[in-house]
Amino acid sequence: MNLKHSLLAIAMSTVFVSQVQAADAAKQAVVDSLANNLVVRYEVVTNDGAGAGLDCQALGSEWASCGVAKLHLTNTGAEVTSKDWNIYISSIRRIQRVDNDQFTITHMTGDLYRLTPTGQFKGFAKDATVEVPLVVEYWVLFESDIMPNWYVASEGAEPKVLASMSNIDDASTYQKPMLADGWKRTKDDNNILMNSETRFAANQTSSLLPASKIDDQIVPTPLKQVIKAGPQVDFSSIKLNALDLPSDHADAIKAQLTKLGVTLSDTGYPVTIKLGSKLKQAEGYDMTIGPQGTVIQGHDIEGAFWGAQSLISLLGVDDKRVSLMSVEDAPRFEYRGMQTDVARHFRSLDTMKKLVDQMSAMKLNTLHLGLTNDEGWRLEIPGLPELTQVGSQRCHDESETKCLMPQLGSGPTSNNQGSGFYSKSDYIDLVRYAKARGVTVIPEINMPAHARAAVVSMEARYQRLMAEGKEAEANQFRLTDPADTSNVTSVQFYDKMSFINPCQPGAATFVAKVMDEVAQMHQAAGQPLTAWHYGGDEAKNIMQGGGYQDPAVTQKADLVAWKGNVDSSKQDKPFGKSPVCQKMIADGKIKDVAELPVYFAKEVSELAKERGFSTLQAWEDGLKYASSAKDFATDKTVVNFWETLYWGGFNEAMKWAHKGYDVVLSNPDYLYFDFPNEVHPAERGYYWATRFNDTRKVFAFAPENLPQNAETSVDRDGNAFVAKGDQDPVKFKGISGQQWSETVRTDAQYEYMVYPRIFSVAERAWHKGGFELNYVKGREFSGETKHVNKAALDQEWNQFANVLGQRVLPKLDQTGVEYRLSVPGAKVVNGVLEANVDLPGLPIQYSLDGTTWSAYDAAAKPSVSGKVYLRTTSFDGKRTSRVTELNG
Repeated sequence: MNLKHSLLAIAMSTVFVSQVQAADAAKQAVVDSLANNLVVRYEVVTNDGAGAGLDCQALGSEWASCGVAKLHLTNTGAEVTSKDWNIYISSIRRIQRVDNDQFTITHMTGDLYRLTPTGQFKGFAKDATVEVPLVVEYWVLFESDIMPNWYVASEGAEPKVLASMSNIDDASTYQKPMLADGWKRTKDDNNILMNSETRFAANQTSSLLPASKIDDQIVPTPLKQVIKAGPQVDFSSIKLNALDLPSDHADAIKAQLTKLGVTLSDTGYPVTIKLGSKLKQAEGYDMTIGPQGTVIQGHDIEGAFWGAQSLISLLGVDDKRVSLMSVEDAPRFEYRGMQTDVARHFRSLDTMKKLVDQMSAMKLNTLHLGLTNDEGWRLEIPGLPELTQVGSQRCHDESETKCLMPQLGSGPTSNNQGSGFYSKSDYIDLVRYAKARGVTVIPEINMPAHARAAVVSMEARYQRLMAEGKEAEANQFRLTDPADTSNVTSVQFYDKMSFINPCQPGAATFVAKVMDEVAQMHQAAGQPLTAWHYGGDEAKNIMQGGGYQDPAVTQKADLVAWKGNVDSSKQDKPFGKSPVCQKMIADGKIKDVAELPVYFAKEVSELAKERGFSTLQAWEDGLKYASSAKDFATDKTVVNFWETLYWGGFNEAMKWAHKGYDVVLSNPDYLYFDFPNEVHPAERGYYWATRFNDTRKVFAFAPENLPQNAETSVDRDGNAFVAKGDQDPVKFKGISGQQWSETVRTDAQYEYMVYPRIFSVAERAWHKGGFELNYVKGREFSGETKHVNKAALDQEWNQFANVLGQRVLPKLDQTGVEYRLSVPGAKVVNGVLEANVDLPGLPIQYSLDGTTWSAYDAAAKPSVSGKVYLRTTSFDGKRTSRVTELNG
């Protein structure tokens, strides 16, 4: 090429680059304008699609249930006529149609959708509103159903969050107020909406007790406690002799006492902790508090440690005086757990350590840590950097080679609550911290379903190594069959990439690698890994579930109006069209791909046994095709049982125990803390199993007599149900609280959802309530029966609620835990305000103008007129509850 041609080529190239830059600048201007000025308001028009004239069945809505929502898009800036943009919407409800020809809606993955202007788009005029009706599956009942951080993007421009959608704490800023009955799932929903008056009635089982009635109450309640006459002991200054405690346990106790304001001194009141309890039960202890000293004796190290926690539970933030007493105590269940999902939204190491502190204080001994799911991989694995480089990050990258696409309102950049991971040193630190406080960490690496973060990350690894010409290395940990054409929709709307393919050779290799690395971390932390949680849940195509039917293959007489119509010929079981799985069938290793989740679980159990792990743990549905616990190689097989009681779970849980499994009750309708605290649209959480799980409901759970719960609670529609045990009595391994984090973005939101409900789990895990009846096969319970001593339940609850409200919650303030502040109940009688709260002791405030607040004193009830506002406050005065109001 001669010089003239070279100069011409350079000039043309420069012009092209300038044109691209100008085009990108124009796109960025549009993106910025929409992000800054397009105000979104989400309106729930109706949750009764059929009543609105929609054919939900024909749309293919599960259970033929759909509703109508409407987006109100108001442009407060300059007119936008460009069609070169997309708005990315997060919707936990499947969007089935958009009813405005100016836009199309495209499902991306999971809960992420793309709203795109069509050729009919007329632009966003200044100060004008465009309405976009949507048909959505199921219903939208609570504000937290509407995810934040919708964003606008255009190729070549930096994506930006719509400013109007950026409030991650309060969806009411971008959601129009619900209809009067908009909180109802169906018109026949019999739940009670919580407002000031209904909450006041619900709180009647709680009344303020004098401090003298609760000062000597240990939490959780001990097996036997005798209060003795004589002057109280002042524990403000003590001499701690932790004779037989390991140094890390002793240091943890000292730190706890110091944080509470106790002075550790050689001249203080003597407290001795040692082994040698007369109780011969694992984790048991006895304690004697006398005028000359306190002696705590444990049956084992754990028992001695729990005895120290019982003593500390008696100490208040201000009052360190304790009565003379003797205590004999031991736990009800071996497994007393709390599960935390850090995959959907990440939790800081500090928040997890605060959780361990509170678990330890309440004698919960197992932290079940959900480290992976579709939406995130949260643990550094040496040798597999993509797991955290890609799988722990969310950003706008449709190739998903740099990160996962945004989910659950995380937004388009990696600087969000959906991104993050624990380094190897972080995890070792957390396990070591838990060990010192009597808490065992059980990691869950979920598979074969809920595994998208791992699958996508290993695909990114595959592509990197293939580009380097390292084919064998690239395939070593590949988790998906590239030739698999299965059409699958997972429970949370992902495709086949949500599943690790057990037929793929890299699957077992991957599990072994991760096991080895995690085991090394536990070894380094001084807590050798003995239990491996396989996950195993929901390995299915939701479109093949009981909420759908295919009119082409279903007998006409069997067609029902309450199922969605689908073409079953277009739906596959997971791995159904995977050639490597079909070869396994041909080779006789399995008969059907439906067997693969259990086949894989057996394979994982073999890997676990090879590494010296004694226990395989899983969610019960992941093992449902096994004949018994004997199918697995490990010495023990533990299942987290998560079926609802009112759908028959009261018998199913016992059946699992009879098949040889160690059953940990994890029932969502009592033990899920991602569910709302009360029936109110402003409360956070999902509600597919129940409309609420409050602290009292969890306290009233009867884990050893599951049918009994039918007499003390209702189903998700607010209706009574019948339960009669048809199984022989069994012994469950334990119970666990669960906290899934789809709607729980921040650490503060996490603590709001966990505390104080976790304390009720601790109470039931350690102590059998006096109101709990022994299980009797064939005894029926319902809303009509009167087997349960409700007066005893109310009395025990009131005692427990007062201890929480007067002693435990002030300690949480002191340690920086942002627990949920209960919304008060109230009514006005003859012009006088009466207010109450479920946890007596929480300070209540009232206001007549919503601005100026006064302390509510039940002994001097104020006269009021007009509108009255109420709230509770934390004991340190730094936080307040949601405000409730009523008319005087």
